[in-house]
Amino acid sequence: MGDTFPKFKAAAIQAAPVFLNREATVEKSCRLMEEAAAKGSELIAFPEVYIPAYPWWHRLDNPYRGHKYFQELVKNSVEIPSPAMDRVCECARKVNAYVVMGINERVPETLGTIFNTNVLIDRKGKILGAHRKLVPTFAEKLTWGGGDGSTLKVYPTDIGKLGMLNCGENTNSLARYALIGQGEQVHIANYPGQPAGDESKYDLAHAIEIRSAAHAFEGKLFNVVSCSIFSKEIAEYLGDTEEKRRMVNKGSRGLTAIYGPDGKHLAGPLDPNEEGMVIAEIDIEKIIEQKLQHDIVGHYNRFDVLSLNLNRQPQKAIWEMHSREDQASGERKEIEELRSLMKELAERIQKGPMEVR
Repeated sequence: MGDTFPKFKAAAIQAAPVFLNREATVEKSCRLMEEAAAKGSELIAFPEVYIPAYPWWHRLDNPYRGHKYFQELVKNSVEIPSPAMDRVCECARKVNAYVVMGINERVPETLGTIFNTNVLIDRKGKILGAHRKLVPTFAEKLTWGGGDGSTLKVYPTDIGKLGMLNCGENTNSLARYALIGQGEQVHIANYPGQPAGDESKYDLAHAIEIRSAAHAFEGKLFNVVSCSIFSKEIAEYLGDTEEKRRMVNKGSRGLTAIYGPDGKHLAGPLDPNEEGMVIAEIDIEKIIEQKLQHDIVGHYNRFDVLSLNLNRQPQKAIWEMHSREDQASGERKEIEELRSLMKELAERIQKGPMEVR
């Protein structure tokens, strides 16, 4: 009979946030979780920085005119832990599903730097881990700080080994390989929908398609891809000049879909201007046949020729280093404590075996 492997349904959400409103976006995400779970989904993926929004203003104007938006973004960002994060976890527990939620993460140490973070929550409402985007893309550097290798992890779960990357870093071959090398079976990639009329002329849907199919095919894994919508409400909020209205009133670009380990669509894509979700069955056993052809972290590689170094040391503002005097004092204290314990033990032994505990 042999072993059996997980089989379950996954949902990729395509929706707009309630722009720069943390509490309202959290409640909307809970409603979407309930809808996805009612359709049988046990893994639910949300878009990049869904709570409370992507910083679209940097694509539209002089960055110095974006201060008012950045202030609102910081005020509505999410700390881990926090009441907002607790609410998301409670909803995941309620629907008995794994949830990947994109947030703007605020940290207690500073109000000047926030992070583009994906949070993985298990079906019991416990946070398994959080990944910060390693390098913000282009104009995003005006908003977010960079992550580090401490969060580049794959998480074993009862539905398979889950990994996640944020938006453009799905182009980073080394980051993707780091996850494949840890045994990734189900990848979650999330993106922001973009205003179709902005001046970048960047075909986001095409870029997502290439990245997503490539990672699924190269890693022989399932890829659950969630993208938000640049909605009419957001366009009205940001379109405060004639030039901006010209850029934001042409709809949204993006792509939400689920890919199999052969790189082909299992579900989706959706119309980039319509809210909804794509749902597909994930059968981990189907990875085996694909791995027989190419297993780039096994038989189809030469680790004596090619290898990857992964630095897991976290980046911190302060690394505390003690002086030699402090170290010597600590060592003396430990020695005295050890001597005291040995003396106490010797006294108990002398009193007889019945006294030894």
